[in-house]
Amino acid sequence: MRYSSIAFLSLGSNLGDRFHYLEQAVWEISLLPAVTILSQSKPLETLPLENTNQPSFLNQIVKVRIVPSFTLPCLLETLQSIEQKLGRQHRSWKGPREIDIDILTYESVVMNTDFLTLPHHSLFTRPFIKQILNDMGESDLYTVFQDVYNEKYHSRV
Repeated sequence: MRYSSIAFLSLGSNLGDRFHYLEQAVWEISLLPAVTILSQSKPLETLPLENTNQPSFLNQIVKVRIVPSFTLPCLLETLQSIEQKLGRQHRSWKGPREIDIDILTYESVVMNTDFLTLPHHSLFTRPFIKQILNDMGESDLYTVFQDVYNEKYHSRV
């Protein structure tokens, strides 16, 4: 399978030195023994979407290989710890943030739990995610989740 043990992470920052926060997040991820960074996009400046009364974001995607014994809950907890270490504060719903790290995908896993939904909704709802993945040469990732996309975003009731 092409995406075996592969995850795509979305990083975003719209407070302070945004570029520095992205660099620091990538650095912290690179230090994780269970994670290998395979590629990363260039940062892309984007406008806020849901909560639009805030500064513009710098967004970036990082493609990583995860050691199979490193579970998704461990990955999520570790990424949240990195956010905390870098000073992330939850101010308001979809509000400004120093750093945000989301798991977009892990392998071809589809799940919806109280703590994690995969693929992450932004894979389908934020045009800049598709643009960045295209720029990285990873647009075929969408074919893996085409059924999920059709069911969630094109089903008729």
